[in-house]
Amino acid sequence: MKTPTVQKIAQGLVGSEEAGRLMEMLALHPDFLTDHGDAVPRAAVAQALNMLLFRGLLREVPEGARYVREQGGRMVFDHGALRTVNAPRLGALPPGHAAFARVLEPLGYHVGGTYPLERLRMMGYAYTHRDYPDDIAQFFVSEIFPDRFSPEVQAAAQQVFQVKVDPLAAEAKGLLDRLAAGGTLSLDEATGLVGELVRLFDRHHPVPTLAQYETLLAESAELAWIATEGNRFNHATDRVPDVEALAEELKARGYEMKPKVEVSRNGTVRQTALRAAMVERPFVDARGATVSRVVPGSFYEFISRDLIDTEAGRRLDLRFDSGNAQGIFKMTAAASVC
Repeated sequence: MKTPTVQKIAQGLVGSEEAGRLMEMLALHPDFLTDHGDAVPRAAVAQALNMLLFRGLLREVPEGARYVREQGGRMVFDHGALRTVNAPRLGALPPGHAAFARVLEPLGYHVGGTYPLERLRMMGYAYTHRDYPDDIAQFFVSEIFPDRFSPEVQAAAQQVFQVKVDPLAAEAKGLLDRLAAGGTLSLDEATGLVGELVRLFDRHHPVPTLAQYETLLAESAELAWIATEGNRFNHATDRVPDVEALAEELKARGYEMKPKVEVSRNGTVRQTALRAAMVERPFVDARGATVSRVVPGSFYEFISRDLIDTEAGRRLDLRFDSGNAQGIFKMTAAASVC
């Protein structure tokens, strides 16, 4: 039996053992269990990228890794979330979600919905895959607007979120252009591209000072989170049949959970999450020395989606909900560094 293309891409980046674990860990559409040879389509690139990002999230969130290990079976990767900053003059990165639209759109994604997050002074964009909307994980890309905060926070944001060099290399842009035009990639090209794209999901601005972090945190836990975590996955989400029942089961097994399940206004989408991991991150103190502090990191989420009636018949409700999202975002709030 031939090795599937998405597994070959993963093998080239994390080795055969880890790639095999990912294939066993995640539920995949049958099309991703095939070998595309040296004509790798955009959907296979997108799926391989998602697999590697899911792996990265588990490495950052020990309780998420524990859940996956103990639960067994195949996880249905519903969506990954990341946060961006939408402000002018922040350096080499395009502002806000545009920094990732230039990657996601060539991979076959489009904006399937926008979600105002007014309490947080943010906007959310749900990127859904055109070819496999139910089967390739969505991206929920949120952007925060520093100009909606005090002058002190705006000044700190301008200092913190400067990116001097675009992390997306010219060669990667060329490969994305080819996919956007309907072309395919060789296996080596696809592997190299996925490796480059994985590195985008990280912090690319300098280490913040403690004073800058505290200034941001005083008004926005979300800005403070981006200051230490950058564009890392804020969370990855497992699609489960009954999120309420799972939440009660996990609480009984000793998992620290969000106190309540978030339910969308129409009742068809329900979400909860494990507590965010606490992580050690570097800061610059008042003397210019690098120090470490413990701050909120990423977390692992669960979602249940009902079937709804659409023009195309009964389909999974892939929408998000602004109230749900704002409730889930509280998972990474913190009072201060410690």
